[in-house]
Amino acid sequence: MISQQIEDPSQHLESRVATLETELAQMKQMLSVFVKKKSPWWLKVAGSFENDPTFDEAVRLGEEWRKSAE
Repeated sequence: MISQQIEDPSQHLESRVATLETELAQMKQMLSVFVKKKSPWWLKVAGSFENDPTFDEAVRLGEEWRKSAE
């Protein structure tokens, strides 16, 4: 007599996938400490010319030039 039980291959696969999902979640959590989410580049420069008289002058000169080119 054969005393071995025949395993359902789909149960074995489901178990392996569950293990992989758990390990992946753990790896993502560990990596999140080292990898910072990057913000869009423009957020780093937005507002960097605020209250800058040189930039304000450049804007004024650009407007003046555009009006003269019409």
